[in-house]
Amino acid sequence: MHRSANSYSLVLDSPVGRLGIRLGHEAVSRLDYLPRSVPLKAAGTRFEQRIVRAIENYFEHPAVPFALPLELAGTPFQQRVWSALQAIPPGETRTYAGLAHQLDSGARAVGNACRRNPVSIVVPCHRVVAANGMGGYSGRTGERAIWRKHWLLSHEGASCRGLKSHPPTPTVSTQPVTRRTTRA
Repeated sequence: MHRSANSYSLVLDSPVGRLGIRLGHEAVSRLDYLPRSVPLKAAGTRFEQRIVRAIENYFEHPAVPFALPLELAGTPFQQRVWSALQAIPPGETRTYAGLAHQLDSGARAVGNACRRNPVSIVVPCHRVVAANGMGGYSGRTGERAIWRKHWLLSHEGASCRGLKSHPPTPTVSTQPVTRRTTRA
């Protein structure tokens, strides 16, 4: 998908990368991570200034909850999961299985709803981790996505001890490769 500044109401820098924010009718409807090549787009209205202040405030004071109007398109189940995510306090985590138990559902269904979260950070899907490690973030398991999740959790004061932050790096042998040839 081609992302340009024109498809966002706001484009701003943050400690976890460039953020593109789409607004619906006086509500936040989407927050995306953008490449640095997308130009910044400043707030032009009071409402947009309020959104920027809320995002900046999170990065300065992560314990202060977001108080932003949201316009989230999703299924009734996704809406339930997103509501449960907003109830997880900063600095705490839940497992996908634990959240699934709370919602009388399955861990994969919760993970899929987290993946479809249109406003990560604001609806804190980063606070949900796998039973055996970090899990994914925003539907991705690559190093950059997991780095963001780890950064957000650490920023909020959550313990990341014991959570694998990315797949193990393959070991590279320093021994010379011996080639065997067979003769027919």
